[in-house]
Amino acid sequence: MESIRVIELIIDEEDEISGIDAISIVDDPAIQEDFITLSSQEVKLAEVDKDKQILMGPALIPNKKIYRRSGEEEYYIFFSDDTVRKAAELFLSKGKQNNSTLEHEIELNGMSVVESWIIEDKEKDKSNLYGFDLPLGTWMVSMKVNNDEVWSSYVKTGKVKGFSIEGHFADTMERPQEQLPEEAEEELEALSVLEELMASMDVEMKSYNDYPKAASENAQKVLDWRNRYGRDEVQGMTRVGWRRANQLAKGQKITRQTIARMAAFNRHRKNAKIDPDLRGTPWKDKGYVAWLGWGGSEGVDWAIRKMKQFRRGEF
Repeated sequence: MESIRVIELIIDEEDEISGIDAISIVDDPAIQEDFITLSSQEVKLAEVDKDKQILMGPALIPNKKIYRRSGEEEYYIFFSDDTVRKAAELFLSKGKQNNSTLEHEIELNGMSVVESWIIEDKEKDKSNLYGFDLPLGTWMVSMKVNNDEVWSSYVKTGKVKGFSIEGHFADTMERPQEQLPEEAEEELEALSVLEELMASMDVEMKSYNDYPKAASENAQKVLDWRNRYGRDEVQGMTRVGWRRANQLAKGQKITRQTIARMAAFNRHRKNAKIDPDLRGTPWKDKGYVAWLGWGGSEGVDWAIRKMKQFRRGEF
């Protein structure tokens, strides 16, 4: 029986966008540890009980294998102690503590990481006071929720149960061209409930559609191929990838998180060139299909420039 590969994810210090962009509150955290909610005791102020509205939980657990699947490929990813610490430091040093999303799809306002620490002594660590039993090197965060809709509709009802990071990491193993790592499995699940979330929350979503016309044309090309040759002939992307291609082809606005994912796709730039054996049938080159579907060179280059503008505070 073939064993499943285990891939270490690392921070590429030569890549400006490497690191964690935001912390998402989700129903099914990949690290399989829930957060807890911290509320004040029965302290009465003007006859009104007030909640602290703070969430505490692990953001990253070192050396914990996390299952992933991309198409037919199954593998595990993990982060070393050093990468977890480095990710935590970069998250704060780059000023990302106010970046938060719901299920990796909806940008949230009024959410801030107010505490961040690495567990260095299991017995004396603060997490022990709240019932956590986590390994040394775990990155813990406390998040203040100044968004009453999120707190009442999602935290208090149990619809979200933990933290999940979103960002850009390199891996220590080169994957075959035809097995591109697409979106995490939880994002696929989030898409199915997106309509419900949008209907139930009044959340401001900042989005953009100033990407080049060539990015739309690249995406439209793979959609045309799929319409002409069928889904069995034209592969290389998940449902999320095809959804992204449709957005780009139609010139629709996309969120900052989506732009970040497009920028991260730069690590697959080798797929910008068609496999020589498939020059006559480019739609059969899965890597090339995925590259074009996410906007191609023009789209990815635009996303990288856009992320740099975000970091400079130009938006």
